[in-house]
Amino acid sequence: MKNELSVVVAAGSNWGIGYKGTQNLVISEDRKHFREVTGHGTVIVGRRTLLDFPGGRPLKNRRNIVLTRDSGFAVEGADVAHSVEAALELVSDGDPEGVFVCGGASVYRAFLPWCKRAFVTRIDAAPPADVFFPKLDRMPEWRLADPGEELESGGIKYRFQVWERVK
Repeated sequence: MKNELSVVVAAGSNWGIGYKGTQNLVISEDRKHFREVTGHGTVIVGRRTLLDFPGGRPLKNRRNIVLTRDSGFAVEGADVAHSVEAALELVSDGDPEGVFVCGGASVYRAFLPWCKRAFVTRIDAAPPADVFFPKLDRMPEWRLADPGEELESGGIKYRFQVWERVK
């Protein structure tokens, strides 16, 4: 692969990322940060995550790859892959703007071994969650490269962190 895969995720203090099929805590500044990080690059998402996007449509100004086991699934404006290997093949030529894995939980777990960097909006709260991101702070192959400065929105504190794979 010509460029590295990165993860982009917003996670609570317990690494919770969602509840009942949607993001469990939304911070508008995080949405802006997500757009800045993913820019005009390629995003890889699961089918259910795609359906949680505004209008259930692919993200604008990016190449969208949707991972699904549903062989009949198709959506205008996105490439569809039916396996991790097929998605990796779709990005094998790289993207100068970057390739970003953007969820959901099973997609994060499937692609994490190929990711070299993680852009984590770490939220200082633990709202109800039924899906979780892997706990990078407990994984020796990951290190916190940039802890980010403490920010606040609507009384909720958060940080834009960067994690890097070290092994």
